[in-house]
Amino acid sequence: MVIGYIFVSVILVSLVSLVGLFFVSKQLQFKNRILLFLVSISAGTLFGDAFLHLLPEAVEKQGFTLQISFLLLSGVVIFFVLEKFIHWHHCHGHGKHNPHHVSQNSKKHIAILNLLSDGLHNFVDGLVIAGSYLVSIPTGIATTIAVVIHEIPQEIADFGVLLYSGLSRGRALLLNFLSAIVAVLGAIVGIMISSRSEMFIQWILPFAAGGFVYIAGSNLIPELHKECDAKDTFWHLFAIILGIGLMVMLKRIGN
Repeated sequence: MVIGYIFVSVILVSLVSLVGLFFVSKQLQFKNRILLFLVSISAGTLFGDAFLHLLPEAVEKQGFTLQISFLLLSGVVIFFVLEKFIHWHHCHGHGKHNPHHVSQNSKKHIAILNLLSDGLHNFVDGLVIAGSYLVSIPTGIATTIAVVIHEIPQEIADFGVLLYSGLSRGRALLLNFLSAIVAVLGAIVGIMISSRSEMFIQWILPFAAGGFVYIAGSNLIPELHKECDAKDTFWHLFAIILGIGLMVMLKRIGN
């Protein structure tokens, strides 16, 4: 019975990624300013999730140890290596000196890293949901509701980032869903491990936080600096604060 609750919940969370379907069906025209606004929200939610949810949860379980610091830094380093690999692939495949390629490749690797970070995030969601249900069904339901509320703005923002990177609406929707369905894998791992040991969850939380900080700080924020208009800057700052605010709200609901 508990296993059924777990899989229904993670599938529900994965289906939230299809919220972008509303944008496709209504054929809304995403202009650059709207997309950057969504990028700003994504940056805020990634920062907020890392510093308000993942790290505090890891610290609460084992204290702020050197292990937490090293795992956090390892998340940053691993995502840096992934980014370097993506840059290397594009440079050797398309040439180094074409400014158009540099611009397009920059957007492409943002999409790839966004999908990787979102997949890791959804994997952690699956772990957390499975672990919560193994504690009790009411706890699992409460966690699922919190994750769904979190995923709605997150998936809209991720969909916007994928569109901004140059993907078509249909491809962005499909890739976003495939990234979201990784939550099922996280649930399977959680079922196998959570009832026996919390070590894996203690390891993955600070690692994910490091990855989120790297994506938001070195990939999303620099995109916002490309727009120098004071009005755009205001809205970008507002959206970042809004994204962080959403994470604060979820934190308070969780408490």
